[in-house]
Amino acid sequence: MLRLPRSLRSAFKEPFGPVYTDAETLLEATDGPVIAVGDVVAAHLVRAGRTPDVAVIDGRTKREAVSPDTEAALESLPAGEQVTNPAGELTEPLLRALVAAIDADEPRVLDVDGEEDLATLPAVVAAADGTSVVYGQPDEGMVLVRVTPETRAEMIGLLERFDGDVDAALSLLVDDR
Repeated sequence: MLRLPRSLRSAFKEPFGPVYTDAETLLEATDGPVIAVGDVVAAHLVRAGRTPDVAVIDGRTKREAVSPDTEAALESLPAGEQVTNPAGELTEPLLRALVAAIDADEPRVLDVDGEEDLATLPAVVAAADGTSVVYGQPDEGMVLVRVTPETRAEMIGLLERFDGDVDAALSLLVDDR
């Protein structure tokens, strides 16, 4: 559905919010639903006593299998819904599953076959104001993005620069809700 163009890759080098190295400190800064994008982030939140409302995981970190410690922490999460999403892309099945997970009354896990890294953008677009979307910044920590009209507009602006059917993707994330 959407593909990250090479020219846009540099837009993802800088974090979209404050970076935390301690999950408990990060959680003190949240007060609504929490969406975790990435296995290590989800594991840190679980170890800090907070099951994410939505966890988007792929069993990998920095293109390698997650550690046994991370894997063990994730075992307490509910069974995941399988969804395919190749690296550098956002597929329609991922977007639909993400919206359904955000709308669910109980914690949900999306178990991605492929790569989940770009899921932060549609999560911010689809989630309600006040939601916290947390993703990993390699070798730095966990980035907290609070969903506000401003952060939603920023992520929509980035998605509009992707290759593919942007209108259909945004319709899934915003219009159909």
